[in-house]
Amino acid sequence: MRQSASSLIAATLLLLVVPACWAHGVATGDAAYLERLQGVAFLPLMYLGAKHMVTGYDHLLFLAGVIFFLYRLKDVALYATLFAIGHSTTLLIGVLAGVHANAYIVDAIIGLSVVYKAFENIGGFKRLGISIDTRAAVLLFGFAHGFGLSTKLQDLSLSAQGLVPNMIAFNIGVELGQLAALTVILIAFTAWRRSGTFNRGAYAANVLIMAAGFALFGYQLTGYLVA
Repeated sequence: MRQSASSLIAATLLLLVVPACWAHGVATGDAAYLERLQGVAFLPLMYLGAKHMVTGYDHLLFLAGVIFFLYRLKDVALYATLFAIGHSTTLLIGVLAGVHANAYIVDAIIGLSVVYKAFENIGGFKRLGISIDTRAAVLLFGFAHGFGLSTKLQDLSLSAQGLVPNMIAFNIGVELGQLAALTVILIAFTAWRRSGTFNRGAYAANVLIMAAGFALFGYQLTGYLVA
């Protein structure tokens, strides 16, 4: 039981780490649908928002790092809410107000958000004598994650017809997807903690998460320099 639980967690982390070397965007088919869309399509946009979150490896790695050592549901809810506020704000403002930034730079910052949380989880900042308000950091990085998605949507030729309700629907879907992803991650972490191998594997798991963040950062920085 203990071995199977730890193996399950290791496999899950590897599935997240390997694709995280590439920032996820809007899938080709979904992008084509969005560009053809005229008028309000509330439910389809909610679905696409949820799909984006549950397939967003950079988001999931960051969220996994955030809740890694959270044992109380009220703490998970607090940090998830802070991330959602940040993510929602810049997603909506970026698309609806046309606030744009270089996608490579934003995605590089998202990579660093993954590095930050994993480094904090292994006590890196404490050993350096650096104190960071985790709540503020999660909110600020939430802004970056939402802005990253808004840059992808701004690259598409979106119709102005129904844009506001469609983006609200998309954002609702993103948050529902986040809730679903958090539920799965929490179930996996709970099983791992009960297996008795959590304390021994936590350090290695966070090193893996941090390595994925560095890989994403390097990939995006290289893209910026050669673009």
